[in-house]
Amino acid sequence: MDREVLLTTDGLRKLEDELEHLKSVKRREVAERIKVAIGYGDISENSEYEDAKNEQAFIEGRIITLEKMLRNARIINEDDVDTSTVSIGSTVILEDMELAETMQYTIVGTAESDPLQNKISNESPVGRAILGKQKGQVVDVSVPAGVIQYRIIDISKK
Repeated sequence: MDREVLLTTDGLRKLEDELEHLKSVKRREVAERIKVAIGYGDISENSEYEDAKNEQAFIEGRIITLEKMLRNARIINEDDVDTSTVSIGSTVILEDMELAETMQYTIVGTAESDPLQNKISNESPVGRAILGKQKGQVVDVSVPAGVIQYRIIDISKK
């Protein structure tokens, strides 16, 4: 059985856009590169051909992965996000109890997590620890260096 993929509407749109780009643009570009490389002659020692074939394999693999993810997608409707507890789609402000620093994260499914954009997975240590918790609660997050305590300062919708 395939695993359910949790996505926000933004995450769904990004995956659909990536899939369309791979199918309509990247496939053609790689096919042209292969055609040009074959024109160079003997393909047994043709690095351009080998590179293009490797890229083609990567693109086809990514297309299969994206199609599978979209087939198994469950969309988290942002209008249904409850701000009384942390859930997928919540934007949460946390305070590191030791450092007295605050940070803001949006909880998303693993398919669209992007720590550089402050989008953390519901399966990450922090995401798992705060899911279902309420504003004001203190949670313990186990990390390789020990345990970090966070206080949930605020829960909102995106």
